[in-house]
This record gives sequence, structure tokens and C-alpha cells, in this order.
Amino acid sequence: MNEVVAAPAGWQASNQSALSAALAVVRLRLEISARIPGRDDGHELLSAERQYLELSSGMSPAPAFETLSRLFGLSSFERAVLLLCAGMELESSFAALCAAAHGNPQQTYPTFGLTLSAFQNAHWSALSPDAPLRHWRLIEFAAGGSAGAPITTRPLRIDERILHYLTGISHLDERLAGSAERASLGEELMPSHERIAHAITAGWAHAPAGAPLPVVLLYGPNAQNMLAIAGRACASAGLDLHAISADAVPSGVAERNAFIRLWERESVLSRSALLLDHHDRGHSEPAHEIAVGDFIQKIKTGLIVSARERPRFRGRPSIEFEVKHPTPNEQGTVWRVALGDLAESLDGALDMLASQFSLPGPAIRSAAARARGSNGAGPLLDAIWDECRRLTRTRMDDLAQRIEATAGWDDLVLPEAQKGILREIVAHVRCRSRVYESWGFANKGTRGLGISALFAGASGTGKTMAAEVLARDLRLDLYRIDLSSVVSKYIGETEKNLRRLFDAAEEGGAILLFDEADALFGKRSEVKDSHDRYANIEVSYLLQRMECYRGLAILTTNFKSALDAAFLRRIRFVVQFPFPDAAQRAEIWRLIFPASTPTRGLEPHKLAQLNVPGGNIRNIALNSAFLAANENSDVRMSHILRAARSEYAKIEKTLTDGETSGWE
Repeated sequence: MNEVVAAPAGWQASNQSALSAALAVVRLRLEISARIPGRDDGHELLSAERQYLELSSGMSPAPAFETLSRLFGLSSFERAVLLLCAGMELESSFAALCAAAHGNPQQTYPTFGLTLSAFQNAHWSALSPDAPLRHWRLIEFAAGGSAGAPITTRPLRIDERILHYLTGISHLDERLAGSAERASLGEELMPSHERIAHAITAGWAHAPAGAPLPVVLLYGPNAQNMLAIAGRACASAGLDLHAISADAVPSGVAERNAFIRLWERESVLSRSALLLDHHDRGHSEPAHEIAVGDFIQKIKTGLIVSARERPRFRGRPSIEFEVKHPTPNEQGTVWRVALGDLAESLDGALDMLASQFSLPGPAIRSAAARARGSNGAGPLLDAIWDECRRLTRTRMDDLAQRIEATAGWDDLVLPEAQKGILREIVAHVRCRSRVYESWGFANKGTRGLGISALFAGASGTGKTMAAEVLARDLRLDLYRIDLSSVVSKYIGETEKNLRRLFDAAEEGGAILLFDEADALFGKRSEVKDSHDRYANIEVSYLLQRMECYRGLAILTTNFKSALDAAFLRRIRFVVQFPFPDAAQRAEIWRLIFPASTPTRGLEPHKLAQLNVPGGNIRNIALNSAFLAANENSDVRMSHILRAARSEYAKIEKTLTDGETSGWE
């Protein structure tokens, strides 16, 4: 939707009066040119000109017509041409006057030929495509007239956006409204981001007079932070801000040049800068990337480019800033201010909150407000924690599959050694704020601070369940990474996908589960061709991101030996999930059926004779429940036997007599 900005009522009325007076001057000149009988050629015109000067000179701010004439450098003749075209839209008498001046009742429209004969100080250069009237598309040739007729006889009309501007109504041009959106200005920023906004404003202020403003290049993981910085910088510079996606840049040269011209005009009319969002783009054709580069190169008004990576733009003066996530200390300060007196009741938990979630200031204030509103429905920290999880899910839900963590420690059947390692992982995640920030380990560098774990074991031995247990205990979201959506045949795209994934996960410290990761994390190959070289680059990039990731990354594999040794050196925890022995299988059978499931005569020690891991046991239990439900019966050993035969057939394994011995 277009934004319509209404001027103060007093100015609107004065502007309307001034515009009417200016149109009266043009109307009188047309009457003189048409030689209407009884018209005084001088006295009434002089009086009308004097009245306009009196009305316009006393206005503050100046009438819209005067402002527009100054902004685009219109000569007195060009001003008259523009007013004539405006009068055609605003006053019905102008059509008849044009016909009379032409001496042809069919020519009820203005032309350049008419203006050259009717107005003083006429000059042919006003017709040039490079002159302000046509360059800035203040007027245009309208439909009508003879095909191939000279430009002096073709109908003229005022551009609709310019007409609205003259009447005092400011709104975004319709041809831009589908692409550009007005952005909010002046949001309160974190101190580190405030410094960047100030530097942008200073960079523009010190740009050479008459030269295009330098392009501002912002790059980092969070587009919202960059939008807020751009908004604050523009507010300080007295500018509005509109944002456009890089995908909306026209690919065709003619369409792109027209768009640039329209935006440059709009930026002058509304005192606006443009934010080109190049942040979250999918695979883009090289031709469109060239189009975006050409757009950046040609546009001469204030331009801010936001991107995930450092842009490789060359050829025009620019200033660059890396926009990092706000520091935990900065976030903690905002949390304390937003929560007010309630912050004291959290007893230092805000440091843990700021370390776990990376949120911009507006999101923190929103989360604090919602948590305050729900206070009384549960512990305040829990309400805040859940709201932060909700806010950080949006981007991750588009990139990976979120798994609802329902399993708890009691559901996990593993040797105590393995459970002990899992509890160590929980401790590392919970205490990382104290160790990294308070105890200073983060000051030694981010490399090696990532918490990563390898879960190795045969399929069905509980690797995914263990990840669920960790997520539920830590109250964090768990995401399974679909490797098919990450690995791309396009060179460099896999790294971009991984970057988007890790950047989004950083905001909420989500647990990333790279299930069956052998395909992506396998041994790096010997370089035989360019594909091998780029595959190794992908692996190396992944290693680097895992080492810096502030959350928990879990890799699962059926074959530990298939992983690259470089990965194993950098993984902090390795948990080997053994094939469950008979005692463990019996425990799994004791826990597998929900308390509300009706069972009769089940003997876990006999069921444990089935030599399959927990994943298959769950399938057998679930299928046996359906068999029993269909018979309107309790779950019995006979149902489990039938379900076991089906499961064994599925995995192409023979169900031996020894595994079902004593069941009858």
C-alpha cells in the first residue's frame, strides 16, 4: 500500500491558494495567446503575477510548485509548461483555451508548439530528453495526435506523481510501490550498531558537494539489524528510507534504467534513501547478479546495500561496515531496561538469556512486553525463554525440519558411561556464558568455542532420541538438517546454504542435528579435478563454522570410521551408541508402551530376545498396538509376534525360533 503523507492543514490551504494563483497566471497568458476579445493584455496579468508572489513569498515551507522547481532546476519557461499541464488536470477551462490558442477546436490539449508561442523566455532546449521536464519525467507525451508527428505538435500531460506533489499530497509513485516499501526510522539501537549508524551519517555529510553519495555496504548475518541501522542513519540525516529486495531489480536494461530514473526522482521529492536488500536470496542467475551490480553502479542517490557476505562491488565510492550480532552485554542491558523492576527477580539469569539468544533491541523489548503480560501464568524466566524461542524460529523453520522434543532422560536406555557424556554436553551448553564471557575464554578468540558432538552407532540405537533428550532438558529447539536441501550442484551454493543455516541458528542457539552426516562430513577426497577441490572447500568451510557456532551441533553417523579425521579432532564430544544387549532391550520394552495403552501378558525378558535395536522395537510396538486396536483387544504377545514378523520382513532379516522361544 502507498504511504500518503498529509501536510499540516494550514499549509495545505495556503499551497492550494498559491497553486490556484499560479494557474491563473498561465490561464491569462493562454487567453492573451488566443486573442480573446475584451481581454486586457497587461494589467490583469500583472495583477495575477503580483498576487501569486504575495501568496508564495509568505509561505513556510514554500509552495510545492516552488520547491519542485528549485529541486529540478526549472527555468521560467519550463515552470510555465509544467503549470499548463497541471492546469489541464485541475481546471476544466484549460481545454477550451488550448483549442482557442491552437485555432483548432479539436486540439484541446497543450503542446510544445503552443507553449513556445504562448509563454515568455521560451527555449527549444526545454524539449530535449536531457532537460529537466523530460529527464525527470515531470511531463510526458500523451496518447493522441498523428503518428510520426513532430514533437512540437504531440499532446503533453503531467505525470500523476508530480500532479499529486503540486497539490501537496506526498505518496510513493505507483510504479515503485510494488517493489519499494517504506521502512521505520530511528529505532533505538545497541551501542555497537549506533556507532555504525553515526559513521554512515558522517560519511554522507562529508561527501564532496555535487558528487553522488558513496554507497553504504552493510554485511552480516541479520538483515533486521542492518535495516534498523539504515533507518537510524537516515533519520539522523533527515531522510526517509525505503527498502527494496535485490530480486525486484529489473533484469532488462530499459526497464532497469526507467526504474532508476523513477527512484532518483522519488528520492528527491520525498528526501529518501534506498536500502537494497541482498541478504537472503536463493540461487540467482549470473545475468541477474550483473543487473544488480549495474543498478548499484548507476543509481546516484543515497543507497545502502545489505548483504549476508561482504559484497564484491567495485567501481563507485563506497563505505563498508560489518554488522555483527549484538554482544551479550549489550543485550543484557536492553533486557534489564525493558523488564524494569522485574529484572531483579531473575537473579542473574539474564546473562544466560543474552548468551543463548541473539536478538536485536526491538525483538528484546517485544519479548519482554509479552512476557510481562503473561506473568502469573508461570515463572517469568520460562515465559521470556519461550518467547525468545518463538521469535528465533521464523528463519530456521524455513531452512530445516523442527523436531518436537518429547523424550526425557527416563526414556533413554543407554549405558551410564554414554549418559554421563550426554550430561556433560548439557553442562557445557548451560555454563558457556560463565566460561566464555565471565571467565574470559571468548577473549582468546571464537575458534574452538563451538560445542559439537558426534553420535555414532547403528540405525535405531537411539541417536535421534538422545538429541531430543538434550533439547528437552535445555529447552532449546532441535532441527534436523536435510542434506539434500543443503548440498547444491552449483559451485559456492553449498557454502551459502550452510551460512544461512548457521546464521539463522545463531539467533536462538538451536541444536542442529546433521542426521546421517556421512555424505556431507565424509573424508575429504584427493583433488583430481575442480569438483574435488570445491567439495573440499565446502568441508573446510563447514569445519570453520562448527568451530565458531555458539550453539550445539550434533552429527550422527552409522559408521564413525567414514568421517574425516579433521572432523574428529574438532569435535568436542563423541558418544558411541552400542547395540543394546538383552537387559537393555528388556528395559526398552518396559518403557515402550504408554501408560494408557491396554496390555495383557507382556513379558519384557522374552520380548528382549528379539535381536533388534530400539528404533525397530518402537516400530514393532506401534504396529502391534494397531493390530490390537483393530481387534478391539489388549496388546498381547501374539500381536507383537505378528508385528515382529512384519518388521523383520521389512528390514530383510529372518526371525529365528530362538528369538520367539517360550512366547506360546
